[in-house]
Amino acid sequence: MNQLAEYLDELSTLISQQDKHNQAISQSNVGWHIEHILLTINMIINEVKKASPEKYKWSFKLPRILVFSMNKIPRGRAKSPTIVLPTTYDKHTLLGHIKLTQTTIHELANISQEQYFHHPFFGHLKLKKTIKFLEIHTNHHLEIIHDIIRSND
Repeated sequence: MNQLAEYLDELSTLISQQDKHNQAISQSNVGWHIEHILLTINMIINEVKKASPEKYKWSFKLPRILVFSMNKIPRGRAKSPTIVLPTTYDKHTLLGHIKLTQTTIHELANISQEQYFHHPFFGHLKLKKTIKFLEIHTNHHLEIIHDIIRSND
């Protein structure tokens, strides 16, 4: 959880650059990536809280093994679910969303390790693996954000 908190602190410093964009790196601007990260974290944590541990089923998923082994999501390979695609955002909504997400990640400390999230490609992920996925996913988008910002300097 400390890593997620650090990532949120970093994201808050990047909001001022939300309008930066580079089509060669991403179809979306920095603000979109920030909002997507926040939507994803909040949606997944809320799903973990609602899960019924007795319904958890482990299954072999090669993509999960590869991504978790490399600690990296390959760029341009996956399509995000509609629920985590940003629609509208600005500096003020991003700041508010970061505060909400900070509260949400603190809730992880009170969630049973048996709770899980169902990822469309990786299958069921218990809490520890869910947190690792959130860290990998957030870092993936932070790398894109940094590439966009560097290309605009």
